[in-house]
Amino acid sequence: MGGAVSLVGDIGGTNARFALVDEGSLQPRDDETVRCAQFASLEHAIRAYLAGHGNPPISQAALDVATGITGDFVQLTNGPWGFSIEQTRRAFGLERLHVTNDFTALALSVPTLAPRELRQIGGGAAVAGAPMAVIGPGTGLGVSGLVPSGDLWIPLQGEGGHTAFSPMNERETGVLQWLWQRYDHVSTERVVSGMGLENLYQALCGLDGRQADRLDPQQITRAALAAGDPYCREALDMFCAILGTAAANLVVTLGARAGCYIGGGIVPRLGDYFARSPFRPRFEAKGRFSAYVAAVPTYVILAETPALRGLATLFD
Repeated sequence: MGGAVSLVGDIGGTNARFALVDEGSLQPRDDETVRCAQFASLEHAIRAYLAGHGNPPISQAALDVATGITGDFVQLTNGPWGFSIEQTRRAFGLERLHVTNDFTALALSVPTLAPRELRQIGGGAAVAGAPMAVIGPGTGLGVSGLVPSGDLWIPLQGEGGHTAFSPMNERETGVLQWLWQRYDHVSTERVVSGMGLENLYQALCGLDGRQADRLDPQQITRAALAAGDPYCREALDMFCAILGTAAANLVVTLGARAGCYIGGGIVPRLGDYFARSPFRPRFEAKGRFSAYVAAVPTYVILAETPALRGLATLFD
């Protein structure tokens, strides 16, 4: 297809980002982010994006979604949209429509990242030929990985954010007990995500008999980084610590000695605080396997549109 253009879309629970990819390229262009709530459906959002870019003819597209994919119909876990893959393909007259998990797309991007697009936080050197782990909090908690197969990488498609939250000290146990009063199943996502940060703040206030303010994740983060409300700072510290535990669990599960890559919409914005946070000490607190995980490098993904780049690898 000489001069063909393909569409890629990163569909989160809150925002959707679209871009075009030229034939033979892995670099998305003309990317644009929209709020999902502004559009009645995925189809409406795609049509608005294409109209804004001259309605280029596209014969294939690749989308990632923030949920598990178990059949033709896809419903976002933390977002408003649901859609049929086949009906969407037909609506746009596409030859092919790839739909994958959002963190599978992010995992696919990892081998394409340049050193300047990563920030290493602790650990030694990556072990060549070993699996990689990928994790990151945003609206939810995404989890994936890459397993080597010769010169290729096989991405994993799962829903590891819904594993059970495992507290590591008395204070976290208190948080779990507080959350049990509200949720039958307290997943890791319930404490390591945007809503998770709110849950932690409210739980910590509740445990100490303090009335929690009505704060959203951005307000909690700003207050924490400004050393304002001590409960906001404790919530952010606990958030990073629990993420460290979850990341280390993923590393030992996959044998991911090639490194653990952290994406999502929250951690890359934390800057220097994250490097000093409880994340890495907790990551290395693995009992008899502490030396094993201490050697594994962890990287914060700084690239602007990594998932879109990962989707571009799905085109022939």
